[in-house]
Amino acid sequence: MKALAARRRHPLALVVLIALGLLVMGAAYAAFAPRPAEASTDARGDADRGRELFLANCSTCHGLQAQGTRNGPTLIGVGAASVDFQVGTGRMPLAATAPQAPDREDIDFTEQDVADLSAWVASLAPGPAIPDGEFLEPLDDDEAIADGGELFRINCAMCHNVAGAGGALTRGKVAPPLMGVEPVHVYEAMVTGPQSMPVFNDANLTPEQKQNIISYLTYIENQPAPGGLSLGSIGPVSEGLFAWLVGLGALIGCAVWLGAKSS
Repeated sequence: MKALAARRRHPLALVVLIALGLLVMGAAYAAFAPRPAEASTDARGDADRGRELFLANCSTCHGLQAQGTRNGPTLIGVGAASVDFQVGTGRMPLAATAPQAPDREDIDFTEQDVADLSAWVASLAPGPAIPDGEFLEPLDDDEAIADGGELFRINCAMCHNVAGAGGALTRGKVAPPLMGVEPVHVYEAMVTGPQSMPVFNDANLTPEQKQNIISYLTYIENQPAPGGLSLGSIGPVSEGLFAWLVGLGALIGCAVWLGAKSS
């Protein structure tokens, strides 16, 4: 007993105990931690051809191995969904340096080109995949639309406007309008978080909830304006401006006309 007590008082005893504790914790973490998903290519694209397209069109900014440079971020781990969104909407390749990459209708690549680029980037490291069509079809269901509207107002309306008309952000950036945007790109934006947008992974919003948001956006896009002109659906600014210019202008015109007639 005296020998054991003496060993406990040894200067190295605390160091040995800490080392054993760290060893046990490390072994337990390695045994029970979830395994990351393995990188894989997108079956819709040819990764080898995608690498050729990347080297010819993207490597100047993103590096020969997509590792990133001072002119562009790394693409390792962004997944196929990010490439499909950025290139498929014409935001990339970036036409000019700006606070935010604008979307363009004149896309530089064909659908197959986008699929090939996505497949190669997806092969570099795990990342969000292009969503399945199962969750991209808007639902014609009142409960789903109502749930999507509530989720949109909680998570998206502060930037994109409650009607998805878009809005201004800081430092010259904007939250783009969502009317006419393909459902696949709406879904991809939620899972990748482009520009200033936060990421909504499946732990934040389930695929079913994302589908409900897409259903809500489709619903309001197809709804007529019950009050007449929507004025862009951007709220009281355009409505107040219309009232001042048209309403007040009409009243002033009537007053001038009545005054001229009485004289």
